[in-house]
Amino acid sequence: MHPVCILGAGSWGTAQAILLSLSGHKVTMWGREQDGISQMKLTGENRQYLPGVAIPKSVHITSDIYEAVKPAKMIILAVPAQTVRQVLTSIAPIIPAGALIINTSKGLEIEKGMRMSQVTADVLGQDILKRYAVLSGPSHAEEVARKVPTVVTAASINLKTAHQVQDLYMTSWFRVYTNPDVAGVELGGALKNIVAIAAGIIRGLGYGDNTLAALITRGLTEMTRLGVAMGGDFRTFAGLSGLGDLVVTCGSIHSRNQRAGMMIGQGLTLAETLDKIGMVVEGVYTSKIAHKLAESFQVDMPIARACYRILHEQVNPRDEVDRLMKRGKKHEIEDLVQP
Repeated sequence: MHPVCILGAGSWGTAQAILLSLSGHKVTMWGREQDGISQMKLTGENRQYLPGVAIPKSVHITSDIYEAVKPAKMIILAVPAQTVRQVLTSIAPIIPAGALIINTSKGLEIEKGMRMSQVTADVLGQDILKRYAVLSGPSHAEEVARKVPTVVTAASINLKTAHQVQDLYMTSWFRVYTNPDVAGVELGGALKNIVAIAAGIIRGLGYGDNTLAALITRGLTEMTRLGVAMGGDFRTFAGLSGLGDLVVTCGSIHSRNQRAGMMIGQGLTLAETLDKIGMVVEGVYTSKIAHKLAESFQVDMPIARACYRILHEQVNPRDEVDRLMKRGKKHEIEDLVQP
């Protein structure tokens, strides 16, 4: 079994620590907040982010990042996307030779518009991509930690690396497929958070299932448009990291992005919403960079644009829904129609 280091002691990092520990791996979980680390050591539970779930005693929990990384054969990133660069920079001198980097953070770097694999290569060099994989799909931490059957995908440009990640995570309740499309998997995991916020806004405004179904379907179309323009395979967006993650994030009570959208739809400001949730809502950041990317790649993303305007320009949500519904006539599948 592999010595595994999980960087990030939030809900998803903790859920992965539980999963991998129960599979027999030697797991060390690092977190930057000393009070939180002390509380987990004392109670055997992450009461702030994953209450009610016992952390196996075999999981070593530390706030010393050197102690966590130095012996690891597998280094798992489970920190917010906007902190990935800083964390990688801090561990770059001590990463063991041959160690795999497994990213489980879903987002885009707001400053440069980079995917997490691009951030990783920017910090650690292009050669690291042979030992880099992204794990993504419909996988709420609250359910994974309780052994609810879950299926995800591991993507890497190196099939051997993808298989190593598959072997690391596979259990009787956690199934992993492989995929060579790193760009598509990363973009699906990031962009679906925008649609999830929009889905929450729809709920908060009191609209029904018809509206929600339309939003999810057309939202997936927008995700695919931008994803393909940025190098992803269109088939990936119909898979676990695209449609699968989109469905669970738009429909689950566990989804922070969906909950954030609902609060905004009910009249709270963005600042009030984020304060109330108390955890990172990745879609808020992703909406900013996706707005810029859509303009840069000349991709039409009306739902993402509406979400951006509601979040960052304080436009009335009902006005944006009205604007979307009154757009000019379109064909549903543009490529099937001859000009």
